[in-house]
Amino acid sequence: MNKHQQNRLDQLGEYPFARLRKLLNGLKPNPELELIDAGAGEPRLPLPSFVQDTLLQHLDGFSKYPSTTGNDFLRQSIAEWLKRRFSLQHIDADTQVLSANGTREALFAAAHVLINPDSEIQPWVMMPNPMYQIYLGAAITAGGKPYLQPCTPETGFAPDIASITADVWRDTAFVYVCSPSNPTGWVADEAYYTQLLNLAEKYDFYVLADECYSEIYYADKPVGLLEVAQHMGNARYKRCLVMNSLSKRSALPGLRSGLIAGDADLIKKFSKLRSYTGPATPLPLQHVAAAAWDDEKHVQQHLKIYRDSLDAFFEVYGGQAPAGSFFVWLPVKDEEAFVQKAYAEQAIKLLPGSYLAAEDNRGLNAGTGYVRLALVDGPEKAATLAQRLKFII
Repeated sequence: MNKHQQNRLDQLGEYPFARLRKLLNGLKPNPELELIDAGAGEPRLPLPSFVQDTLLQHLDGFSKYPSTTGNDFLRQSIAEWLKRRFSLQHIDADTQVLSANGTREALFAAAHVLINPDSEIQPWVMMPNPMYQIYLGAAITAGGKPYLQPCTPETGFAPDIASITADVWRDTAFVYVCSPSNPTGWVADEAYYTQLLNLAEKYDFYVLADECYSEIYYADKPVGLLEVAQHMGNARYKRCLVMNSLSKRSALPGLRSGLIAGDADLIKKFSKLRSYTGPATPLPLQHVAAAAWDDEKHVQQHLKIYRDSLDAFFEVYGGQAPAGSFFVWLPVKDEEAFVQKAYAEQAIKLLPGSYLAAEDNRGLNAGTGYVRLALVDGPEKAATLAQRLKFII
């Protein structure tokens, strides 16, 4: 490999699911049991009733180029949903909202908008640890330095911001926040967002909130970043970007549709980037997405299934449901050995916690000693999953 082929991409490790395939290579799931795939956070709930009819009504849209920003009708549906869900007094569909091809694309591309590659100082990009691995990949490929915030039982699984020093904040480009959290289920409250936004104003950085699990919660409805900014008098959402998705909210991961919203200046920059990278959503799928943002009935039906699934799991296994998301962050002695035994003996696919984290400057991986399981198949499967896990020693 010559010097022109050595780039930031080479710094990235294998994606968690590629590592999982290697870990399970050569093993076969117990043939006497039905396989339960609790490894991937892929909702497997009934398709909302409006999807097929909406798609069929707009098939002619496949013959037209869609806008990379999202067409007007979709951005308007997104803006109206944001106002309803987070009690926002105003958000401009034209200047403060974009559509996205799911949150993965948006979360990754955001780093390339918010980091100046020509800066003399390589900036920090803060992120929870463990994390959605896109944050890590985005920070590295955009030229930032990942600053890993350990999320452990000692912090209540919250990213610790109180211990971060002023010199680090001064060199920070932006902070990723995931609430409700993948994988721990922690949920940011208003006090947390308020503290973070005050720091952002003081030290001149941005806050990027991954809120794709905002509609999946056990008790209290999670607060949103834009909602807190408004409460603080920041009605223009300066320094704020939020990402959300229909993958989890509407159990439509294959639709690849989400949103980017917030600071109009940042949205303008993001829009310019997307005009070159070109990730436009086909028009028929935009119509389905708009219908999904407009409808709350299916979301409430899904929420009941997720809550019932958590109840069913913990009633059998013991313990307490997380505040948000459909994940269980389960402590175990040796996560890789546990995952292998679960697969071979109980026909369960799980994900080792260390695969969702990275080593910090102390050489510690905050995901070590945990496995992540996703309750995405309904209450009956959740209870079966819990029962089988109890046989793994």
